Amino acid sequence: MEPGKYSVGLDIGTTKIVAIIGKENEYGKIEVLGIGKSKSLGVHRGVVNNITQTIKSIQQAVEEAEAASGLKISSVVVGIAGQHIRSLQHSDYITRPDSEQVINEDDVDILVNQVYKLIMLPGEEIIHVLPQEYKVDGQAEIKEPIGMYGGRLEANFHVVVGQVSSIKNVGRCIKSAGLDLGSITLEPLASANAVLSQEEKEAGIALIDIGGGTTDVAIFKDGIIRHTAVIPFGGNVITEDIREGCSIIEKQAELLKIKFGSAWPGENKDNEIVSIPGLRGREPKEITLKNLSKIIHARVVEIIEQVYMEIKNYGHEDQKKKLIGGIVLTGGGSQLKHLKQLVEYITGMDTRIGYPNEHLAGDSDQDIASPLYATGVGLLMNAIETNAKNKAVALEAKEEAEEIAAVENVSAGESDYRQEEASEAAPKKEVKVERKSIFEKWSDKLKDFLDNAE
Repeated sequence: MEPGKYSVGLDIGTTKIVAIIGKENEYGKIEVLGIGKSKSLGVHRGVVNNITQTIKSIQQAVEEAEAASGLKISSVVVGIAGQHIRSLQHSDYITRPDSEQVINEDDVDILVNQVYKLIMLPGEEIIHVLPQEYKVDGQAEIKEPIGMYGGRLEANFHVVVGQVSSIKNVGRCIKSAGLDLGSITLEPLASANAVLSQEEKEAGIALIDIGGGTTDVAIFKDGIIRHTAVIPFGGNVITEDIREGCSIIEKQAELLKIKFGSAWPGENKDNEIVSIPGLRGREPKEITLKNLSKIIHARVVEIIEQVYMEIKNYGHEDQKKKLIGGIVLTGGGSQLKHLKQLVEYITGMDTRIGYPNEHLAGDSDQDIASPLYATGVGLLMNAIETNAKNKAVALEAKEEAEEIAAVENVSAGESDYRQEEASEAAPKKEVKVERKSIFEKWSDKLKDFLDNAE
């Protein structure tokens, strides 16, 4: 299979690194061709802190995915998270030179480009500029301005900002692992694409992706992203607490959490006990499940309260902004027993566990539909979309080249009118090819930087 036919999403997490190869089938669903997973070493709370280890882990995951699919991976779409991510609201406008012409994609691009030029704090860079709604000549609540007449085009934007050094470190790891960086996407956005349906995004929903090192939040209302946040706590801090509270090693703590852990301490009887073998011939340790649940409960409540604070910050308590769809939990941490009930109890919002099977082909492997892979599947979807866009642009460029060649070959005997029309069409079309999404430009800039850094 030629490289253009399939795409790759790479999720660099705190606990695991996942590479997923897939393509779109004829029904528009995603078919997973191969998956590779490795233990993530060198990532702390979503941020790379040991480049050599991370490169090794990436290579391991990629090799596994290549072996499973029999394909070669070259370019990947990567997710970014970590406590350095913050988001802000911003509105901006442009005055169009000719209000007699309809608004086209170029006008929207100029407006978005303008937002990318905002001055951020030192060491910060804009990752995403997501238009929320537009105003044309003061007429508000327009979702799609293209094709309308108007002189002044303004929009509210959701701007996601991250630390330059963290982004460059991720880029450096990808490059050193022998891969090309297709683009970088915010992880909560990727997870949301994989797990949420359009109806839920319309109704209003908060996606909570509980990973190993971070908990990502993405809030949608009226089909538009309204708020994103990354909370620097995840499943690992729960494991840490169990380790310290029970004086056992991390591996045992992790197993305890997965096998016997529960977020609701009331259900365990006092006499339920787990015996853990001691180290090197020491006495085994006995731990009551009630105590285990209490330790987990305390930490989970803290995470949920922080998430609920983000939901309140967005303005959920305001009648117009109410999230009717409630909460969707995903990520590895969402598999904790009774977590759904605890979240409902604390927030009073409807809650469900989100599986990334919304867009997967029907015959997909059961494993891939686990909440663990929500981000990976979302990044794969993003990669497929980017691939399709690039193909469309390339195709357009080819067609234009042919058209222009045809125009030049028009016989001199034909009317000037025909030639005029053709020459008008040619330059207009050429502009289209040049248009690169601002994000691709940004990715190119990052690639250049990495090339020069060596």
